[in-house]
Amino acid sequence: MRAAVLRGHRDAPRVEQWQPPAAAPGEALVELRAAPITPLDLLCASGTSYFGAPELPYVPGVQGVGLVLSSPSVPSGSMAWFSTRAGMGPGDGSLRECCSVAESEIVPITFDVPPELVAALGLSAVAAWMAITWRGELHPGEQVIVLGAGGAVGQVAVQIARLRGARRVIAGCRSAAAADRALRCGADAVVRLDTQDVAELGRRFADAGDGPTDLVIDPLFGAPAAGALRALRHYGRLVQLGSAAGQTAPIESSTLRSRCLRVLGYTNNELTASQRADALNAVLSFAAAGQLNVEFQSVPLDGISAAWDRQARGEAPVRIVVTC
Repeated sequence: MRAAVLRGHRDAPRVEQWQPPAAAPGEALVELRAAPITPLDLLCASGTSYFGAPELPYVPGVQGVGLVLSSPSVPSGSMAWFSTRAGMGPGDGSLRECCSVAESEIVPITFDVPPELVAALGLSAVAAWMAITWRGELHPGEQVIVLGAGGAVGQVAVQIARLRGARRVIAGCRSAAAADRALRCGADAVVRLDTQDVAELGRRFADAGDGPTDLVIDPLFGAPAAGALRALRHYGRLVQLGSAAGQTAPIESSTLRSRCLRVLGYTNNELTASQRADALNAVLSFAAAGQLNVEFQSVPLDGISAAWDRQARGEAPVRIVVTC
């Protein structure tokens, strides 16, 4: 069996012959069709994550989509999405031709959506859906700012906000290409995040709105989050789910206190298996209806090393999905 094997924390995985998995009690065997290279994969593989350095060698990949070969509860021949703990704990991940997966980590796919698109959506789409509907409690008619709107989470968040009745969606983007993607997803306006001047960013967000904003979806943090907070109405809320622009943000006490703003943390790790499955199915129902999409690039398993390097260096403009 071929697998993408990581043998050094600073190296890209390379395709090798690897021991086929055997399903333990409570596990299923899944033949891989597609798996994304995610920021979490890169972080865990670097050996610098808060989970600690994973034992080498191992096969990375925290999620994937494939054909169920054997399972105690899912019919053989079914397509399913699954997640793994690769890099966060012992064991191999999704970037191999056949995977052993805990039953609790499998979500059968009941919608007609290509495996590559399911993989590209995956946990990024779950995060976007739950940040907007659960933590952010979006109400129809509200105005939303989506930071990092050209990324995987951001693209989905823009579309979900529109589907859930937002009256106006403002995209915060760090490049022209990201701005184009956000507009294609349905954003009403784009604010370029090309400065660290928080006051200037706040003015840009205020100018792009049709009044104060109700909700900010923030996978960036840093100066963009601090600027977006300044555009929030009284009792407005910001859902924080990532730190792509910085681990800290220059947020002033007066900004939070003067309008009684709410800053709400979010992580997929806090979801129950049922919450995660419901969120993924909700997103896939829109994808199957042609109402939701995300841009991605497919590469074969044999191309994993070059694709991994491009993603790690930030040279891949969209999510990379590895196919088998």
